Amino acid sequence: MPSYGRAIGPFVDAELREAWRAVRRNEFAAGFRHLERAHVMGQASTYQHVRVHVHMLAWGLSTRSARQTAGQLLRIAGAATKTPFGLVPTGNTGGADISPFKPLPIPADLAKIIREARQATR
Repeated sequence: MPSYGRAIGPFVDAELREAWRAVRRNEFAAGFRHLERAHVMGQASTYQHVRVHVHMLAWGLSTRSARQTAGQLLRIAGAATKTPFGLVPTGNTGGADISPFKPLPIPADLAKIIREARQATR
């Protein structure tokens, strides 16, 4: 059976692709929303969690957002060191505009994908 990171990977990949498509169309806010969706799905996997924060860092650099750039540098370190121990706030969207410790509700469509990815690992 695959790990959660592998099971959720295609869904995270799809959101990352959509994020960068939006950025190429100069739709930066829409692009970041896709990154947030990728974060919600990937945060239970250390690999996916760190990977999404690296993309958020790249978004911050590409949009010249000092706040996102600095915030993502901190969050990359946190994701790499806290996720293996399950120390992640469920549903948190990962942006520098929200506390990295605040749990948030998970949108229904993402909750379904997460549930199915977890079931695939049993």
